[in-house]
Amino acid sequence: MTPNTERLRVGIAVDVPAADLELMQELEPRLDFVYEPGLYRPQRWQGDWEGDPQFTRTAEQAKRYDEIVTSSQALFGIPDVNPQLLKKTVEQNQDLIWVHTTAAGGGAQVKAAGLSSEELDRVTFTTSAGVHGSTLAEFALFGVLAGAKNLRKLEADQANKYWPSERWGMRHLDEMTILVVGLGGIGTAVAERFKACGSTVWGTSRSSKPVEGVDRLIDPAKIAEVAGEVDAIVATLPGTKSTEGLLGSDVFEAVKDGTIFVNVGRGTVVDESALIPALEAGRIGFAALDVVAQEPLDPNSVLWEHPNVLISPHTAALSTQETTRIARLFAYNATRILDGQAVRNKVDTVEFY
Repeated sequence: MTPNTERLRVGIAVDVPAADLELMQELEPRLDFVYEPGLYRPQRWQGDWEGDPQFTRTAEQAKRYDEIVTSSQALFGIPDVNPQLLKKTVEQNQDLIWVHTTAAGGGAQVKAAGLSSEELDRVTFTTSAGVHGSTLAEFALFGVLAGAKNLRKLEADQANKYWPSERWGMRHLDEMTILVVGLGGIGTAVAERFKACGSTVWGTSRSSKPVEGVDRLIDPAKIAEVAGEVDAIVATLPGTKSTEGLLGSDVFEAVKDGTIFVNVGRGTVVDESALIPALEAGRIGFAALDVVAQEPLDPNSVLWEHPNVLISPHTAALSTQETTRIARLFAYNATRILDGQAVRNKVDTVEFY
């Protein structure tokens, strides 16, 4: 994909910090940004790409915003992070060749837009996958440690000012086998951290290509066969048709008692109707969930009050460096596009990841 110009007109579709705009311009001077402060839903926190839902544009602002997204060759962000606005933009903007989604799982947003085959062929979509790898890997490490050190018991005893008469043992990482389900950017980062802690690391892969830090590769179809041999399972997979419900009753019935489970991928990968009985039976001794199948989590879900569950509101990927990391990735891909080279993190328009 090569633009019909030596420069690239980039419409800013979401609120971007001024410092990150300057960084992208510095890294790739051939970019012509179209950005007008005041047109965007302001970020409520760093990396809040959806922005303040209370924000509304005047009729004049709405017209100008529409002009920007429908006249640009590339977009930084999906307009208002709204798949239907993305569909409208792609239909109206025949010059559009590239859209970068700020989400690591932006493929799901592209899928939700319901674009035609012609539109998917005409426009290249990229995601921010990899940007969040280190923070999610740290949460995965934290989640397994929380289970291994029985964080919930420590919290309960402290809250009750209770000093047990008998001390109890804790598990430690260098005697644990960790199964990382998915060895993409996030999974590889997870494997590296557990290996550095002395754990035995297994990981699922459809290929037999070795992955540094991974002691054993497991075919995804055989997760249930090895589930009873590991001490913890960390899910890092994206939400796609092929991963939906991948971790179900066959896996959660096969695990040994006390297995720790962490999910930093997508909630749809887990069949919660199978996870909950495993928690109640003690087969899953602790679960740290940054994602769930339906978000926000239903107030009536038993996961909220389960003593061996830690809920994180899909926030483990956020960090003060997120916007800058995405800006660097965008500039890198912009250079690739201008030079007629393949981009990083191109959305697979069949599986949409």
